[in-house]
Amino acid sequence: MPQHKYDAIVVGLGAVGAATTYQLARRGVRVLGIDRFAPPHDKGSTHGGTRITRLAIGEGAHLTPIVMRSHEIWRDIERETGEELLTQCGGLFISSPKKLAKTHVENFLETTIAAAEKFGIAHERLDAAAIRARFPQFAMRDDEYGYYEPSAGFVRPEACVAAQLELAEKDGAALYRGEIVQGCEVAADGVTVATDRGAYAADRVILAAGAWLPGLIDDKRASLFKVYRQVQFWFEATSDFASGPVFIWELPVGRLGIYGFPSLDGATMKVATERYDAPVSPDAVSREVSADEIAAMQALIAPYLPGVGACVRASTCLYTVTPDYGFIVDPLDVGERVVMVSACSGHGFKHSAALGEALAERATMGRSRLDLAPFRISRFAS
Repeated sequence: MPQHKYDAIVVGLGAVGAATTYQLARRGVRVLGIDRFAPPHDKGSTHGGTRITRLAIGEGAHLTPIVMRSHEIWRDIERETGEELLTQCGGLFISSPKKLAKTHVENFLETTIAAAEKFGIAHERLDAAAIRARFPQFAMRDDEYGYYEPSAGFVRPEACVAAQLELAEKDGAALYRGEIVQGCEVAADGVTVATDRGAYAADRVILAAGAWLPGLIDDKRASLFKVYRQVQFWFEATSDFASGPVFIWELPVGRLGIYGFPSLDGATMKVATERYDAPVSPDAVSREVSADEIAAMQALIAPYLPGVGACVRASTCLYTVTPDYGFIVDPLDVGERVVMVSACSGHGFKHSAALGEALAERATMGRSRLDLAPFRISRFAS
């Protein structure tokens, strides 16, 4: 029998789960949040010190209102907690007519520019000479060009999760850490969530379990998700990288792009790429980064970031990817007692604060101010 009854249970307390729990608790909802680890942690997708944020979204203009609202929420949390969550240091996104690499989707830069124009987001279009003059740390080819957005920058994922969970607890949320959810059963009067420690009842459940989400849903829906291991690298860096923009670079040679951040400590900087070589299990994935992986990354970035030196640290994270690299927010049952959410594919964190708010609004009012229709799973119906 269930040990306790809640209005809502949130499974997974990473990016969206922490945001949803916070938003529910501040509305007076009796909410339980459960996570198999002790968030913020480094086992899933919500770690690494920094995540890029940008208002004009190359994955689709429908995402821009979501990230705009997320920025507002993080500023509100900063004022309430005194934490530093969002840094708007500018963002530079580089491409070229001959590039072979792509970032998530086709026409990334063109879609970014279109979104900026649609929503009136301040930006500049720069040729190679202008980029060299303003950002000499990047070794540009003559045919490359870029988009610069002053409002872009980065968020601190661990700090964002910690702040939202702290506020959620202050508002009465129960948080069970180190507890593994094994499944949930829907009935006419609610949902029972079973874990390795007990069972809990609720009126509704939000499944935000990241890479572990496929294990909590039926096989047909689970087949739409693939989990990939990614590696983040920190390199020695010259003072040129101590300030300046985050960047995303669709490289002119090869099929891999890179992205990176300004140096936060004045001596090292984080640079990474994205690889989709083979799906992995989140419980069996290798957390070790090999010397060969480090050497390959060093060789990849050397022609473009000449001020970068030796690798001083590397760590892994997980991307949960759908066929179109888009999000999923969708009920599992007719009564919408169980909703699954996956802000996945490596570009989700910037949207997480607003997605959490939207999920809380739907749970309490039956609707949200943001349009979540583009994230229905039915878009994959053949």
